[in-house]
Amino acid sequence: MFVTHLQLVDFRCYRDADIELRPGVSVFLGANGQGKTNLLEALVYLATLGSHRVATDAPLIRAGAERALVRAKIQAGLDDPRQLLAEVELQLGKANKASINRSPLRRVRDVIGSLRVVVFAPEDLVIVKGDPADRRRFLDELATTRWPRLAAVRAEYERVLRQRSALLKSLAGQYRLGAEAEATLEVWDDSLADFGAELTAARVATLTDLLPLLAEAYAGLVDVNPGARASYKSQLDDPGAEPAQLAAALKQRMAARRGDELARGVSLVGPHRDEVLLSLGELPVKGYASHGESWSFACALRLASLGLLRQDGLEPVLLLDDVFAELDQARREHLAGSVLGAEQVLVTAAVADDVPSGLSGQRFKVEGGNVSAA
Repeated sequence: MFVTHLQLVDFRCYRDADIELRPGVSVFLGANGQGKTNLLEALVYLATLGSHRVATDAPLIRAGAERALVRAKIQAGLDDPRQLLAEVELQLGKANKASINRSPLRRVRDVIGSLRVVVFAPEDLVIVKGDPADRRRFLDELATTRWPRLAAVRAEYERVLRQRSALLKSLAGQYRLGAEAEATLEVWDDSLADFGAELTAARVATLTDLLPLLAEAYAGLVDVNPGARASYKSQLDDPGAEPAQLAAALKQRMAARRGDELARGVSLVGPHRDEVLLSLGELPVKGYASHGESWSFACALRLASLGLLRQDGLEPVLLLDDVFAELDQARREHLAGSVLGAEQVLVTAAVADDVPSGLSGQRFKVEGGNVSAA
């Protein structure tokens, strides 16, 4: 899979940008703050409907504009000439829109799967050093890249969680519920358990498949290798069970904690409370690993993600956002060698010498929101 054309309108610092791309390596060079990362961010948004840098859409729309457009022409593969045109329109204060081949999609999330990406960025450190939500998000996004239908499951889970939590908040402090409130809560319990079971199963399956690739990727990046590991921590006894069993277990857990949930007015049970534990040897990465170890672990997670998608028969576009400046020469060369087989690699760098010589291809200069051939 690779992008042959990227068009941006009022996205971040770009009033209007049209960029022709080729398979292989493309390097975007420019000083900090000129718009290099914005180009990759646009592709991340098109692939995931989210940014790897900010949590909301508003900063993505150019100051003074009411809408932003991200449009890309995507070819299925080097040996597969099929193409499609994917487009997302972000709107201030309104629902976003999406289309495939100029045909509007009923649901914006249906655009997910038209483009698959793996992004390496300095922000990846938050996966290792951040809150549990950051690790859950990493795993959810990878699982969704593997199985795009999971986007709908995640959206429905979040919707049900909001509705159920709002109901619990309205009932806070009530230890005896009326028949109507009890019935309504049971409906939300069932829905939360069903969607939560699907989400948990996808997470556990993805993490299980990722583990050997993670250990291998980390070993290739470091001189001393205590062993990179990850495990899934859940309130359930067996989060690796079948979805039907997980749903039943979630319902039992919600029933057991009904009193606590009513007293506090929040949803205390479900995959939104789970954690992905990362460790080096016997010690957790968070709080014990050095900056270099943390960065290597984050990089290994991305390399393992790439390997997993390739095992699945998928060839994502690789986005390397100013990552080589964080690595020494040996790790730069290792990372470059690990991604060379990709159909398309897009690299940003402030200094040309930071990019390993093996990553040769077309080069662009980015300055003040303008992109030109270097």
